[in-house]
Order: sequence, then structure tokens, then C-alpha cells
Amino acid sequence: MSAEQTPEQTSEQAYLQDGVGESDMLERLWTPYRMAYIRGENKPADASAAQCPFCRIPTLPDDEGLVVARGELAFVVLNLYPYAPGHVMVCPYRHIAEYTETTEAEAAEIAALTKRAVEALRVVSRPAGFNIGMNQGEAGGAGIAAHLHQHIVPRWVGDQNFMPVIGRTKTLPQLLADTRRLLAEAWI
Repeated sequence: MSAEQTPEQTSEQAYLQDGVGESDMLERLWTPYRMAYIRGENKPADASAAQCPFCRIPTLPDDEGLVVARGELAFVVLNLYPYAPGHVMVCPYRHIAEYTETTEAEAAEIAALTKRAVEALRVVSRPAGFNIGMNQGEAGGAGIAAHLHQHIVPRWVGDQNFMPVIGRTKTLPQLLADTRRLLAEAWI
């Protein structure tokens, strides 16, 4: 800010974008990494297990695949495009699309891993609450509808409720690799 400028003028200038018309008084939070998700760059071209990231992830080392924990029939993985810090998913190893296709043992392990994920997230992040659920089918909001996965999203009062809806932005204060390590260490 120069000596001639008032704080209000400096603030107004911060909202302008190098000659792109009138100021709309909105700040920009650039998140170029989200473009891969928007374009569907990591989304499988077909619904086969050969193309499925949830079938490929368990074949990778845990840190590379962002795997937090493994069970006999299902595993816990960080969401590559999280809604909030610590957003994990519980996925069966078996390539199935619907919850009704799980065996009794798979359903029980998915439930047990979900409980353990909540416990670990409470230790690591101290959230005030959680969103837990499955999006079934493309119309139901599943990004990868061909492979069942349950989301566990930690939430804090006043966290980022407006960011994704109004700002179309997600804020993440921690690297995914760091979040994965902390959760894996706190796994109960």
C-alpha cells in the first residue's frame, strides 16, 4: 500500500484481476488440483475391475495408495478428492457396486472398519461430528459407481459448509500423505 492509498482502496485493488472489468468484490482461492476430478481424469473409462481404482489401490504399498488400514474383506483409504481433511472411504476388496451385494461378512467388516475410522479420526483430528454414507449409482452421486465405497467425513461446527456449495472450493490444511500417516498411527 502506498502512502497515498487508503486501506479501502488497497482492499478494492486486491479484488481486481489485471484489467478484467469491474470488481465483483470476491476473492479467488485457486485450486488447480481439483480440475483432475472435475474432468474425471482418474475416473475409470469402463466399469470393469481392470479399470477400477478401488481394485488397483490395494495392490500398491499403503503410503502410495493412501491406504490407512486393511481388513480381511475391506480396506480404508483416504479420499483423493476429500470434502474435508481426513475424509476416508471403506471399500470391499471385491468389485461390487451395491451394498445389497455384500456378503454378511463383508457388511460386518465394512461396519467395523467404519467404527474404527471414526475412533481414529477422533484421536487425530478431534472433529465435532461426521457424515457417514454411501452414494449408490451415478444418479445417487457415486463418483465411481461400479465399486462400493462408504464415506466417513469428519466435520467441525462452521467448518467449510459454504466453501464447496457457494465457493466451489475445498480447503485442506494438511497433505494427504501426512493425514494418512497420522490415521494409520492412530488406528485402534
